[in-house]
Amino acid sequence: MSEEVATDSSGGGEARERVFSTFETLLAVRPDDIDMNQHVHNSKYFDYVLAARYDQMERCYGMSMGAFLKRGFSWVVKAAYIEHKRPLLMGDTVTIRTRVTEIHIRGVKVGFDIVKNDDGKLSAKGWLDYVMVHADTGRPAIIPEDILEKYSV
Repeated sequence: MSEEVATDSSGGGEARERVFSTFETLLAVRPDDIDMNQHVHNSKYFDYVLAARYDQMERCYGMSMGAFLKRGFSWVVKAAYIEHKRPLLMGDTVTIRTRVTEIHIRGVKVGFDIVKNDDGKLSAKGWLDYVMVHADTGRPAIIPEDILEKYSV
């Protein structure tokens, strides 16, 4: 785990800088991730980040996706960006590093790096902009204070 300075405008007022932690999850490339070009299909990279975030929600933030759903909340992706640097191949193992880069009253922006474990080189980087929604309606929700505190590590 490491730390990075990010923007926090969760109070709804003026944004302030805050330090958020970077968390890691290890994953392996699976045979069904490989496309006709013999490398991981571009759509799978977001799947890797999503799997890492689910792991980290419970392990690092202390609140699983199931706990969000029990409280009537869910997360949806508002926008996403990825920049591919090097292909991932069958047999590769990767470390997915994620960190909150922005937090506001309705969502969080999460940056990520996907690093090949065999050589430590960056395979892809990007971000996901999440909005918290009411699980029953899909409408945007204001993030409760206790959840903001959990994400502020």
